[in-house]
Amino acid sequence: MALTENDPPILKVSGLKTCFFTGEGVIKAADDVSLEINRGEVLGLVGESGCGKSVTALSILRLVASPPGRILDGRVEFMGKDLLTMSSRELRKIRGGKISMIFQDPLACLNPVLRVGYQLSEVFRYHKGFNRADSLRESIRMLKTTDIPSPQERVKNFPHEMSGGMRQRAMIAMALSCDPALLIADEPTTALDVTVQAQVLKLMKQLCRERKTAVLLITHDMGIVANMCNQVAVMYAGRIVEYSDVSTLFSNPAHPYTEGLLRSLPRLGAKRNRLDFIEGQPPRLDRLGKGCAFGPRCDYSIPRCESEAPELLPIGDDHMIRCFNPTHGKKHG
Repeated sequence: MALTENDPPILKVSGLKTCFFTGEGVIKAADDVSLEINRGEVLGLVGESGCGKSVTALSILRLVASPPGRILDGRVEFMGKDLLTMSSRELRKIRGGKISMIFQDPLACLNPVLRVGYQLSEVFRYHKGFNRADSLRESIRMLKTTDIPSPQERVKNFPHEMSGGMRQRAMIAMALSCDPALLIADEPTTALDVTVQAQVLKLMKQLCRERKTAVLLITHDMGIVANMCNQVAVMYAGRIVEYSDVSTLFSNPAHPYTEGLLRSLPRLGAKRNRLDFIEGQPPRLDRLGKGCAFGPRCDYSIPRCESEAPELLPIGDDHMIRCFNPTHGKKHG
């Protein structure tokens, strides 16, 4: 996306390629992924399960399990420095400090045998050098910031003693403790009921707006994208197939896959009771052909799609797609 010289992106990913080497073949989980996020903006990374969203996030922080995974190519520039060439020691200082991550399941991420307050305090002790008393005080303050009731008591809780919503708020408090420049949120509300989901999203939006934090929000929920994001990158079979500002994406989707995602959204007052859906299944990432990966499921496929993979190219201001036959919302609406 276009930026001025005085406003460089907090994060700029260029040509990222991450593969998993298995007995059945090479899985191209993230293939030539490029994106960027400015300070105070939210970029939504959307797509079906298994399309490579989480692998992209883990690659940014170099958390891909190796073996079998390996980052083969690309640059991940954070505040002008390439994370992929940093030493492990340098990167540990950035993780949890300048870059934080919120995972989908907080119960799986929090240590079940340590009190929540202790786990929060560790962030302040490691990244800011606080003593035990100051760390505990800051932990209580952060829990209060995320609207957890009675934070003085909640710091004494073990994770299983808190509700799902409270655990996720505790994870958000932990992620924001060091005022990160970049927050990566991987499906942060999937395991929550609708009411708590709305509260958590509102909290994230408010806190990040006040702190001018850049956010990479990974989700499959287009409703969340419409409510939270400034920019959107749509991912399919390990590749970004459409990249646009959120308004353009919803009003004028150009890639057939994006159009299909938007058509599948329920709408009040719709004449049909049956929801639209995209026919077929996503391809196996270890058996991709030489043509367009979405071609077998696409209503707009042309002969060229079977023999050639399209590049991600601009079709307007701040709008890019990977497609030979753009739809421009022919069926959307």
